[in-house]
Amino acid sequence: MFDTYTPPGYMSTMQTTDKSARLKRLNRIEGQVRGLARMVDEDRYCIDIVTQIAAVRAALRRVEEQVLQEHIGHCVEKAITSGRPDEQRKVIEELMELLGRASK
Repeated sequence: MFDTYTPPGYMSTMQTTDKSARLKRLNRIEGQVRGLARMVDEDRYCIDIVTQIAAVRAALRRVEEQVLQEHIGHCVEKAITSGRPDEQRKVIEELMELLGRASK
C-alpha cells in the first residue's frame, strides 16, 4: 500500500487564540456584507456602496494573508523538514496553484 500525503486540517495546526481572532474578523466581515445588502436595498449612493465593497475586500485579504502565513509557518515548514519528497512536492504544487489563481 502507498503512503500518500494527507495535509493536516486547518484546525490541527492553528492556535485557539488565532482561530478565535480569525472567526471574529470573519463575523465582522459577514456583518459588513449584510450592511452592503441593506445599502443596495435602500438605493444608497453608488460611491458609498463601492467604498464599502473595497473595505470588505481589504478585510478578506487580511484574513487570507493571515491564514496563508499560518499555513506556510506550519504545514509548509513541516513538509519541508519532513525529508519526504512527496510531501515537499505536494505543498509546493499547492502553493503554485494558489499563486496561479491569485494572479488571474
